[in-house]
Amino acid sequence: MRAIPPPDSIMSSISSPQAPATGSALPRSLVLLLATGAGLGVASLYYSQPMLALVGDDLQAGTGALGLVPMMTQLGYALGILLLAPLGDRYDRRQIILVKTAVLALALLASGLSPNLPALLVASLVIGLAATLAQDIVPAAATLAPAEHRGRIVGTVMTGLLLGILLSRVVSGALAGQTGWRAVFMAAAVMIALAGMAFWRGLPRFTPTTRLGYGALLASMVALWRQYPALRRAALAQGLLAVAFSAFWSTLAVMLHDDLHLGSAAAGAFGLAGAAGALAAPLSGRLADRRGTEIVVRLGAALTAASFAVLTLGSGLSAQGQILLIAGATVGFDLGMQAALIAHQTEVYSLDPAARSRLNAVLFTGMFVGMASGAALGSWVLEHAGWTGVAVLSTGSALAALLVRLARRA
Repeated sequence: MRAIPPPDSIMSSISSPQAPATGSALPRSLVLLLATGAGLGVASLYYSQPMLALVGDDLQAGTGALGLVPMMTQLGYALGILLLAPLGDRYDRRQIILVKTAVLALALLASGLSPNLPALLVASLVIGLAATLAQDIVPAAATLAPAEHRGRIVGTVMTGLLLGILLSRVVSGALAGQTGWRAVFMAAAVMIALAGMAFWRGLPRFTPTTRLGYGALLASMVALWRQYPALRRAALAQGLLAVAFSAFWSTLAVMLHDDLHLGSAAAGAFGLAGAAGALAAPLSGRLADRRGTEIVVRLGAALTAASFAVLTLGSGLSAQGQILLIAGATVGFDLGMQAALIAHQTEVYSLDPAARSRLNAVLFTGMFVGMASGAALGSWVLEHAGWTGVAVLSTGSALAALLVRLARRA
């Protein structure tokens, strides 16, 4: 008979009679549902980025103010991971996913109906908070998966999440160019609502594994932060890489619109280069297994810094040359960013198997604080120092991440 898991274990048991028996393979339909839900959830964070120029024209907002839109989304996501993710150990994760799905659909609808920039900023913050359903889905997949298939199933769900990041920019950029930016948020709200219906029908129930109060759950993350120097290094390094990543994506659409006179579809098309990140997930994981996580993180940070440094050479090129340079750099830094993230996750999850959900919350809080900071800094730098200034900012932030990983102690 299987032992009852300890109260503060991350892994929750399944109480629904529909849940697969231990050792049995998950239905493909359930794996597909989890992967699709993770992708749609995280995609909500990135719809706005290729459309910022259109939003600015419609709402009469300047470049610096526009940077607050992705900043609020990323800040909401960071707060959601920090404040909401630990609840998965305390309550039925299925109910949490359903509530977040409903809130996310409403927030996307509110974004599409926003009459002015302040209303859009509030809706963007809520989008970020509710989009953390993706961080509930990945642990759910790990819980449902039998041990012998856990890596494959979690990898499939992560691929869905990465494709959501990739396709969100492409789809939103192309759709906004044809129908306007508001239609993108409306369509996204419908998709999330449909996903919620599928979750309601397809997800089993999860039994809570701890009776700790909310404050105790948050306090346990503080204790983990103090206990593990490796966790502090990982969160800081990934956060610095995220500053560079977000500064680029939060300003690209505005730069293409103002400098190269290209529309939102062109900005979204650069998201196709993010396929490199999806390819890096399994490759970097295998390399980390064979050579250790440290070398993968350092190589990823170095590649990210080099890719952004190349962008500083674009000022003297023709428009076509700049586009080709940006596309090549995007492949490089997406590959480096994703390789570092997978290696950091592998490293952090090994610290305490009984606290993986909270370790994950700390890591991703650091990452998305970096995302929010990068969005704000990138817009400010673009306004005062131009595109070359953004490239310098991103290069410096990635180099700082590399220095963190080269240091022997946190």
